[in-house]
Amino acid sequence: MQTNRNPIWQQRLDEYRERLRTPAPIVVEGKLTRMAGLTLEAEGCEAAVGDRCLIKSQTGTTTEAEVVGFAGEKLFLMPIGSINGLAPGSRVIPIGRAGDVPVGYGLLGRVIDGTGRPLDGRGPLKAEEKFPLQGRTINPLKRHPISEPLDVGVRAINTMLTVGGGQRLGLFAPSGVGKSVLLGMMTRFTSADVIIVGLIGERGREVKEFIDHILDAEARKRSVVVATPADLPPLMRMHGAATATSIAEYFRDQGKHVLLLMDSLTRYAQAHREIALAIGEPPATRGFPPSVFAQLPHLVERAGNGDQGGGSITAFYTVLMEGDGNSDPVAESARAILDGHIVLSRSLAESGHFPAIDIEASISRAMNQITTQEHQQLARDFRHYFSLYEQNQDLLNVGAYKPGSNPELDRAIALRPTLKRFLQQGMNEKVSLQESLDQLAVVLQSDQTEQELAE
Repeated sequence: MQTNRNPIWQQRLDEYRERLRTPAPIVVEGKLTRMAGLTLEAEGCEAAVGDRCLIKSQTGTTTEAEVVGFAGEKLFLMPIGSINGLAPGSRVIPIGRAGDVPVGYGLLGRVIDGTGRPLDGRGPLKAEEKFPLQGRTINPLKRHPISEPLDVGVRAINTMLTVGGGQRLGLFAPSGVGKSVLLGMMTRFTSADVIIVGLIGERGREVKEFIDHILDAEARKRSVVVATPADLPPLMRMHGAATATSIAEYFRDQGKHVLLLMDSLTRYAQAHREIALAIGEPPATRGFPPSVFAQLPHLVERAGNGDQGGGSITAFYTVLMEGDGNSDPVAESARAILDGHIVLSRSLAESGHFPAIDIEASISRAMNQITTQEHQQLARDFRHYFSLYEQNQDLLNVGAYKPGSNPELDRAIALRPTLKRFLQQGMNEKVSLQESLDQLAVVLQSDQTEQELAE
């Protein structure tokens, strides 16, 4: 597919080509001296943090590794592939910075790993360009503000938690409550131009199920899936998240509106924890070293709107909650750096309510910027009656409330079945943003019944 380059992408391409013209440094080889767990120690070679090295043993085994730290003359490396066959004294050969990510329209419809290699058996990638794995910082004053809503095709989100183009939200959920299915719905129903899915640290079975059963043929044509399952080394899992973000950045610089779905931010943080602890960083909060909480905003801040005149990356990061989530340090850190959070409830999921979105615990911080006054009033009214019923549910369950005592509560009771039904949606049912708003207005008319809404 031929495309016209915009000035933003041309500038980044020129910067990349300039790096290629820079003379390569003299390579000084070293040797492998120690291995503890997955951490390799090398001496005698010169390399910077983030550089790649080839480790060649006397038996012919070759493994690629990345420098993740140093202490004096020692380098700490983390393997990217298998470490079988490595032995003390193996040659350590620096080969430069971590590989750039292949990008281009040829990636659409493909499944790749964290290094950009295809996993789908459909031949080599037809990548047009390369993009830096760690991206490039954007001046916050040059970012385009969030100003337009993005239709995700899910009624509860479109109306009560409206998402803006370039917004970054967390999908907070315990395991087994339907977060992957909800991500699949947004992938199929969204109005975004390009969809990037990062499956980070998931079970291999779930990766195949997501691709085969949750994505449909139309969604695959405009999607790129980056999969780094749980059995891969922690460095590969971290690179999977960075690769997915780099591909999204490329399409944003092409002026496209990108939807980035990353499942999950928790697995990314756990991979970084494994590396940090392995090289000797002390744990701080529930076993997580401080560098983990410095790395999370670095990844998240790469999403969002680009420079004026560019495209946008609207991102959803899933966060696995332990218990009630209030004591989970990753969840708390994610709440602080994201532009809103959507909470999925286990109790709702167990009662057959799908999607199991806890409206009272969820918020979109950009909603007031991108919606009309009428929409905001309808959402406030909905939340008022929904919460009023929840607050008095115990009183109603024991029959202690006398109808007529509180007209507002009486109306909340009458609307309750319709409000609950409004928040539910079939996984194959698409509801556009305008349809969602029309149905919300109907729901709040006191003379409507559940049967009339269904018709």
